[in-house]
Amino acid sequence: MLVCKQEFTEEIVGKIREMITVNPGISRRDLSLRVCHWLNWKSPNGKFQEMSCRVALLKLERRGIIKLPQPHSWGCNRDHEKDHAPPVREVGPVCCSLEELGGVDLVRIDSPDIKESKTWNALMRTYHYLGAGPLCGAQIRYLITSRSFGWLGGLAFSAAAWRVEARDRWIGWSEEARREGLSRVVCNSRFLILPQVRVPNLASYVLSVATRHITKDWTERYGFAPLLAETFVERERYSGTCYRAANWQLVGMTQGRGRQDRERNRSLPVKDIYVYPLHPNARKTLCGEVFSGRMKCISEKETPARDWPEEELAQADLGDRRLARRLVSILRDFYARPQASIPQACQTRAKTKATYRFLEHPEMTLDKILHSHYEATLGRLRTENIVLAVQDTTTLNYTAHPATENLGPIGYRLEKGIGLILHDTMAFNPDGIPLGLLDVQCWARDGENFGKKRRRHELPIEQKESHKWLVSFRKTAQAQSRYIGKSTFVSIGDREADIYELFELALREPAFGGPQLLVRAIHDRLLGEGQGHLWGRVARQEVSGIQEVKIPRRGNCTARVARLEVRFAQVSLKPPRHKSSLRDLTVWAVLAREISPPEGVAPVEWLLLTTMEVTTFEQAVEKLAWYTVRWGIEVYHRTLKSGCKIEERQLGTADRIEACLAIDMVVAWRIVYLTRLGRDTPEVPCTVYFEEAEWKALTAYVTQNPVPPERPPTLREATRMVASLGGFLGRKGDGEPGTKSLWIGLQRLDDLTAMWKIMNPSYVPHPPNPPVSSNPGYG
Repeated sequence: MLVCKQEFTEEIVGKIREMITVNPGISRRDLSLRVCHWLNWKSPNGKFQEMSCRVALLKLERRGIIKLPQPHSWGCNRDHEKDHAPPVREVGPVCCSLEELGGVDLVRIDSPDIKESKTWNALMRTYHYLGAGPLCGAQIRYLITSRSFGWLGGLAFSAAAWRVEARDRWIGWSEEARREGLSRVVCNSRFLILPQVRVPNLASYVLSVATRHITKDWTERYGFAPLLAETFVERERYSGTCYRAANWQLVGMTQGRGRQDRERNRSLPVKDIYVYPLHPNARKTLCGEVFSGRMKCISEKETPARDWPEEELAQADLGDRRLARRLVSILRDFYARPQASIPQACQTRAKTKATYRFLEHPEMTLDKILHSHYEATLGRLRTENIVLAVQDTTTLNYTAHPATENLGPIGYRLEKGIGLILHDTMAFNPDGIPLGLLDVQCWARDGENFGKKRRRHELPIEQKESHKWLVSFRKTAQAQSRYIGKSTFVSIGDREADIYELFELALREPAFGGPQLLVRAIHDRLLGEGQGHLWGRVARQEVSGIQEVKIPRRGNCTARVARLEVRFAQVSLKPPRHKSSLRDLTVWAVLAREISPPEGVAPVEWLLLTTMEVTTFEQAVEKLAWYTVRWGIEVYHRTLKSGCKIEERQLGTADRIEACLAIDMVVAWRIVYLTRLGRDTPEVPCTVYFEEAEWKALTAYVTQNPVPPERPPTLREATRMVASLGGFLGRKGDGEPGTKSLWIGLQRLDDLTAMWKIMNPSYVPHPPNPPVSSNPGYG
């Protein structure tokens, strides 16, 4: 039978009855989580749809199919919460212009337990006629603040109304499309400007800012982007002027019925219905697209890509197909000359001007540019049983360009310089081949908060920079949800990722799958059950075996093979003193210590913590091998900085740098990808990576023979030829070429290919790019 869009078979119903019989004291939440696990019932962000499952279970009970256990009482008392809410800070009369407010910002509320959440509730209870809620379904709340006057109000977006005749008529969708696409509509369910704040145009300005924020924030929290916003304005109270001023469209009015009006009493006030498209093709998409909550994979494109830049970025949703074509053209130019400045890479004045216009476009963000690459990455993961999602942080130093706007401090001391912080997640297979990016976060630190590290224990994790690790873990969970039952994703981090909340997140629902976690420990944590401290507990275990690990060259230390003693144990972590509200966590620890290191070299010592079971020497060695893959992201960052010269970009503002960074990050990935493919799949034909004109020009130049061979060289042979253009000598003891010689060689190969095409009239190139308009209005 179909309940809440899920098929409940006799087998599933039987398992539910058996679970209730065997565990009569099971809570309804635990039961719903188990049912979600059996049905693989997940939202697009990878989380189980527990509340929807509870509704389904209640419907089954009403039909007499099952008998649910009695609900547990947790002693929740909303009146107690009100009594202990912080007092609302009184804001005196504010009568000024919008400019005199000194800047208006929206503060997103990420946790119900932080002070801002209680302030939002207090403001709504005090000043809004609907109160603080509860709000329906998925939701995001904001506080409105002025840098000069403090809190000015608040607003919230939550789940859309189930059925509204005027809205549905305006959209024009079918009943099936409405059921499938309703989650892509969000409702502006609360909007408050404090009554003592009298600032012309403030309300419409806040609405404009909110509609720009909600798409990104909703995607970050729930894994998909909303397409349409709606709101309801009570006609007897308000006129809706601010919504009209913010370009919301009045599409009709309600009939005075609410969600509970089954008898059609029409006892509620009539409200005007306003909508605001968050996407240029919102109506068309809502009408014609059958939603699965997931984006289209790169493999589902209707027309085959012409080359790898099209595979990566041609599907970018930039609001204009001309922008997408321009993006692909820029990627080709940047890849052909990775170390060149923008004018050098673009070659012509027209293309250079178009590139700068593209980077200056106000809607051209890092996330929008990279979204198509994320989808291409997921396409490459289809055949992988194990996916290693490696997180790491690096800094981009722009101290040499002090005129660049909106940068921040990048070190622990102000004299360390200014720039941007970059935190990214790269997907690798167990052989260390980089398959693409899964998540990128880039930001500038606030200089006003510099030097306030001592306050870190007072703040929730959502307000700390270390929250980046949790954000990337959730993005990994979203990726894993695409391959449930097919692939195991493992999130890997260095010592900076040794964060208790990160382990708590990974173990929150351990019985129901999700990404695993593998982190190198830095804290000698207190253990439960009388186990003492972490390092001592694992060090007391017997040596389970000796494992050799290749250690790459670092600084003045040459590469070597280290012999490591391996120990492992299951441990129970106690939460830190200032996080006593968190629960104890059970994880496995693997300790690897180097024996007999070279003289003058510090021995290798790794203590790895993982959510995966480690009960044998082979399992421990596997985790060590996976952790060594983490070095690949350091090579990637070095390629990004030294190979693509991202720190030498002079673009005037941080926003333009981020847009350019997105393109350079794809270029850097491709270079590292080629390097690893040449080593791991050396015998495949080079045509899997090089175009026909490229390998023919390459062989003609290297062999000094204008007639190319009938059969293309292998990938290893072609890679070494390209590296020789960048200074690689290929001597017996040189090993395989690295990324540096390859990025220099690729730059020279582009010129050789262009000359080869000119000198060979018989060569028939691909059809030229369609012309890109020079209309400055789009790029």
